[in-house]
Amino acid sequence: MKKKPNKLLLRELRTIAQGLGKTLAPFCEVVVHDLSHPKNAIFAIENNLSGRSVGQPVTELGLARIRDPEYPAVIANYANQFADGRKVKSTSIGIKDESGEYVAALCLNVDLTLFQGFQAALSQFSRIESSEVSETLDANHASRICEQIDAFAAARASTARALKPADRRLLVQELRKAGYLDIRRGMEIAAAHMGVSRATVYSDAK
Repeated sequence: MKKKPNKLLLRELRTIAQGLGKTLAPFCEVVVHDLSHPKNAIFAIENNLSGRSVGQPVTELGLARIRDPEYPAVIANYANQFADGRKVKSTSIGIKDESGEYVAALCLNVDLTLFQGFQAALSQFSRIESSEVSETLDANHASRICEQIDAFAAARASTARALKPADRRLLVQELRKAGYLDIRRGMEIAAAHMGVSRATVYSDAK
């Protein structure tokens, strides 16, 4: 005969569910299951998104835990869905008693509908039409100079301001050959990004 969970344990789990429900609202439903009563297992439900109610039966996963104490305690981020078809990401946490049997479970069900809407909107907003037009809005090409410097430093496991003098001179030579130092304020931009004076860059470029 399956042991009943401690009522204090269930009340504490309900308190945890209340906190999680408030923190993760309105996207996440949190449910406490009493696995000792599979026919009316739902002990508490916070931020109700599924339309279920206290006293309803245990789910298939709950039944699996009742049958097998070796069933995984944590099943995280698995695909699920509500009765109306909304897609859900669920996590189920089994709670055992001192004898090693599952007596309760804490489950989180995240409604993905809104997030998928955000994802679709962001994808549409960030979509770029194919075009042969090439244009930069950075008149000084500052971002391109900084990107070149950062890439050079990263390849040497360093940062722009931590480059060794020999590496910095090599970098400046590369910038000069690429024409970056010939554009307007090119030397000032490079110097500022590397944390050195313009005179230093001028000297390194010789």
